[in-house]
Amino acid sequence: MSELVTLLNQIFSTFDDLTEKHGLEKIKTIGDSYMAVCGLPEPCADHALVVAAMALEMRDAVNQFRRDTGEPIQLRIGINSGAVVAGVIGMKKFVYDLWGDTVNVVHRMETQGYAGQIQVSEATYLHLQDSFQFAEPTDVAIKGKGLMRAYLLLGRKHNG
Repeated sequence: MSELVTLLNQIFSTFDDLTEKHGLEKIKTIGDSYMAVCGLPEPCADHALVVAAMALEMRDAVNQFRRDTGEPIQLRIGINSGAVVAGVIGMKKFVYDLWGDTVNVVHRMETQGYAGQIQVSEATYLHLQDSFQFAEPTDVAIKGKGLMRAYLLLGRKHNG
């Protein structure tokens, strides 16, 4: 178990560096999940582009890590765009957190995604379609919402 914690610490430390590099705000880690946001606390007009660039770098960075069996680590990444409620609540162990439908959808994009892939919602796809390449869309069952269109982010478009 301590090997797993050490590995997660190394991976999350790498993600922390990427979060800082891209100007995102790390919200929290829960188990083996890492949550970050762009556009908070300061608005960012090109939030989706920034997050997509970071997600591609996260996917590449995780390739340097291996399980104790030597197998590669594969992560699932979910991206969504939309309004959230953010803040600190309670009286002890203050934690900046996010709430709302946008957060629920991004969680489903991640948990119902594919190993080694970056799955984005249609809302994010609309921000990224001119700058990034995507696989053909699929419909994903989202609890409480029904089927939603989702896209796998493949990489940046090469202009020229």
